[in-house]
Amino acid sequence: MTTQVDDELWSVITDPSRRQVLDILITRGEASAWWLAGQVPFSRQAVSKHLVVLEGAGLVSRRKQGREVLFGVDADRLHHATRAMAELAAQWDRRLDTIKRLAEKTHAATRTQATTRKRKGRQS
Repeated sequence: MTTQVDDELWSVITDPSRRQVLDILITRGEASAWWLAGQVPFSRQAVSKHLVVLEGAGLVSRRKQGREVLFGVDADRLHHATRAMAELAAQWDRRLDTIKRLAEKTHAATRTQATTRKRKGRQS
């Protein structure tokens, strides 16, 4: 994933309402905007707007069934997004491990210095 694609993906899924729509679609499979509007605490117009954004990011696709438009999750894009999030989590885990090691090393050095000062104070 490129940084621009990552940025677009993160901006799309940071909205809690869009995540809620996406979660419903992941669980249910396909659904119409009308049906989705009955499942969430916001209007059908808001659902439609969220679906357009999700579709623009490639997370959701639409298909027509008679007069109805059904929306469903694009499994490949979702897998790609999940993999990108896992990679980001792994990067942060490595960074946090480094910070932890540095903090432990600093703490140990501080304790050693304090112990050395105490011993010198007793010898005087």
